[in-house]
Amino acid sequence: MNLRPAAEADLDALSQVHRRAFTPGWGPEEIADLASGPGAFGLLVEDGAPLGMILCRALAGEAEVLTLAVDPDARRRGVARALVAAAAMTARSAGAQAMFLEVAVDNDPALALYEAHGFVRAGRRPSYYDRGGGIYVDAVVMRLDLGDGSL
Repeated sequence: MNLRPAAEADLDALSQVHRRAFTPGWGPEEIADLASGPGAFGLLVEDGAPLGMILCRALAGEAEVLTLAVDPDARRRGVARALVAAAAMTARSAGAQAMFLEVAVDNDPALALYEAHGFVRAGRRPSYYDRGGGIYVDAVVMRLDLGDGSL
């Protein structure tokens, strides 16, 4: 597996992973729009084909995970762990002291992943995720201190 910074030429690969991981997934245009913002960075894991991606931004001393996606066929192989660790190091290198993210309250594997990396629950956003058909799910806001050398 190869983990590397994502480039503009990777938009289709990033979208491919996101669309395999989420319904509906993001297209190249949506990813490009987020990736073009101030402080934005993306990382891509590939092994012949794209396996996982993370899109973040680091700005004004804080970082945010905008999305993390792993191809369902590549799950439970350490792809997400590698992406989260690399994103936290990249954000710290960009001057971020803390990293934030939102995750659905019912996404136990993601909650466990983030907690294993040292993220703590910092809040809740009611009805944050629209699951369609009038179903909304709360998000847990999580925070990681990047300034303590724990990575």
